[in-house]
Amino acid sequence: MLRRKCAAVALVGAAVALGLAGCGYKVAGKADLVPKNIRTIAIPPFANVTTRYRLTDKLPAAITREFLARTRYQIVTDPVNADAVLTGSVVNVIAYPTTFDPVTGRAAAVQMHVVMQITLRDRATGKAIYQQPALEFRQRYEISTDPAAYFDESTLAFERLSQEVARSVVTAVLELF
Repeated sequence: MLRRKCAAVALVGAAVALGLAGCGYKVAGKADLVPKNIRTIAIPPFANVTTRYRLTDKLPAAITREFLARTRYQIVTDPVNADAVLTGSVVNVIAYPTTFDPVTGRAAAVQMHVVMQITLRDRATGKAIYQQPALEFRQRYEISTDPAAYFDESTLAFERLSQEVARSVVTAVLELF
């Protein structure tokens, strides 16, 4: 009797495994759908059509670190030496207060909304491998209401935002979302 139960459990387990394999199930974040001929990627400085400069200073380095940590690609600085080129542009940065100090009436928290364009292009063919014309990201940060103890947290917010952008862009490129 015990043998029959073990055999039945093994049969059910095998059926489930085959069913999952046949339905296209995969672990998220493990796909690499970039063409196999791409081995090197250049990430030149991002363009910026806004008056906020800090984000474009941080993005290429953050995306480079994320590619190196999560992929097999070699990152190069010169697009001429790359199989693919990842270009980006910060199109819009809007910062607006979300919370006000009831005593002073000053802003106590700010929401930053960033819109970017990203393209990964095969350098040999010119074909876009991945393209996103309107990536949107948001980051919130606090503002000190005491002028004597003021600390500009927007720099840290741009750092957090650049890391979030890097994770999202690398994931999207690998899975071609």
